[in-house]
Amino acid sequence: MIANHPIETIAEARRTSLGLYVTAKEAYDLWQADPSLRMLDVRTPEEYVFVGHAPMARNIPFALQTYEWDPEKKALHWELNPDFVESVKRWASADDTILASCRSGGRSAMAINMLAAAGFKNIYNILDGMEGSQVKDPESVFDGMRMKNGWKNSGLPWSYEIDPGRMLLPPRQSRTFVPGNEHD
Repeated sequence: MIANHPIETIAEARRTSLGLYVTAKEAYDLWQADPSLRMLDVRTPEEYVFVGHAPMARNIPFALQTYEWDPEKKALHWELNPDFVESVKRWASADDTILASCRSGGRSAMAINMLAAAGFKNIYNILDGMEGSQVKDPESVFDGMRMKNGWKNSGLPWSYEIDPGRMLLPPRQSRTFVPGNEHD
């Protein structure tokens, strides 16, 4: 059974047009009850590989790193994966039940909205994602770190092992790195 998550308890950035939500623990329980459910990890390939992933998840990135620094956001820029919707369509049908995850529920919400516009009907946003929510306690050594809830922090199975058949890698871009030209 899926828990009821009242919309007013869900952060705006994690809301979807489909209105289907689960926590990481609920998603895992659903998948255990029915392993035919599809689990979609929309994080970048780098996150999937280096942060770890649910072993049953298929990685189809919603967005890709550009490797350009955004000083305002204090983060790397990313750009939408132009093949995202078509890649998901090749992997799943519009009627399949899909459990979608990202780092903490924001990108998966954007991905779900894009897929809903393409006709998908049964995609649940894993609200706490793979890494969960940030600790907000200035007295804690973990302040600002994603140590609350989420797939990894809930004690659910995750792995660094890579099965290339479970990843959709973006086409290789030829970019030459020239030392000293980092800001070009």
